[in-house]
Formats: sequence, structure tokens, C-alpha cells
Amino acid sequence: MTRTRLIVPAVAGIAAALVAACSQQQTDKTAADAGAAVNAAQDATSTAVGQTSAATMGANTVSGFVGGLAVSDMYELEAAKIAASRSTSADVKALAAMITTDHTASTAKLKALAPTAAPTVALPTALDERHKGLIDNLKAASAADFDKVWLTQQAAAHDEALTMLNGFADNTEAPTLAALAKEITPKVTAHRDRAKALLDAMH
Repeated sequence: MTRTRLIVPAVAGIAAALVAACSQQQTDKTAADAGAAVNAAQDATSTAVGQTSAATMGANTVSGFVGGLAVSDMYELEAAKIAASRSTSADVKALAAMITTDHTASTAKLKALAPTAAPTVALPTALDERHKGLIDNLKAASAADFDKVWLTQQAAAHDEALTMLNGFADNTEAPTLAALAKEITPKVTAHRDRAKALLDAMH
């Protein structure tokens, strides 16, 4: 009888441990799902804010355009670097490589033109908080969700960039920068369209 009495509590203890483990796994999954939902909401909010500011900066001020384009390029290069490292999709990696090439070139041209076209404007050297949040959300995305999160951000970010570029393309205050806006618009459009096509293919 003594042995039977010892076995029963042991079995009960194992069962309790299994229940606790399952409960913890469910809690972890719920927390992860909640985190993903918060990140998605932050990205959506960032998109709306970005479109508004892009329209304002692109249409109205040289300093806004220069700063906006510099930060846009920095974000694109950082996001592409993360995609090259984390994505397992050949298509996503190819788009990330294209973005890296084109936005590196855009940055170089902006840095060459800005001292003459906008001598009083200091080029930003770091991302603003909004774009830092987008990068954080990319890093936090699960392996299964990463491509969708990245492509969704890319479609929105390139739409935002196009709003800014189109708004500045006819600016007469800084014609060389306006020419740059026109020059890079086709590449930004190609990036946006490819991101949206890959996103649509996932649905």
C-alpha cells in the first residue's frame, strides 16, 4: 500500500507539471500574438503619419525634402539588410538586393547635391523614432511572419516616398533636387510595385 500511495502523488505531480507547461506555452503564444498585433497596429499608424508628413515635406520645403529623403533611404537600407539576413524567400532577398543598390545610389546623389542645393540643411545621420519603430517591428517579427511584415512595410514606405518625390518634383526653389526626385521616382515605383506583387502572391 505504501508503494501505491507514493506512485499516485508522483503521477499527479507529473500531470500537474504537464498542465502547467501547456498553460505556459499557451500564455507565450498569446503574448506573441498580442505583440504581433501591437506591431502591426504601430506600422499602420506609422503609414498614415508618414503619408501626411511626406505630402507636406515633399510639396513645401527643401529642408523637409532633404531630411525626408535621407531618412527614407536610411530606413530602406537597414530594412533591406534585415531582410537579406532573415528572409528565406529568394524573391524577397532579390528585392532587398535591388533596394540596397538603388537606395545606396540615391543616398550618394543626395549627399553630392545637398551642400550646394541646400547649404543650410544638415543631413540626418540617424533614423527618427517612427522609422526606428518600424525596424524594431521587423526584428521582432516571427520567422513565419517576417516576409509578410517586411513586404507590408515596404509597400507602405515606398508609397510614402513616392508621395514626397511627386510633391517635390516641380519645386523651383531647388531645381537640382527636383531633378533628383524625378530621376529616382521610377526606381521607387518599381520597388513598391514588386513589394505589392509579392505580398498579393502570399494571399
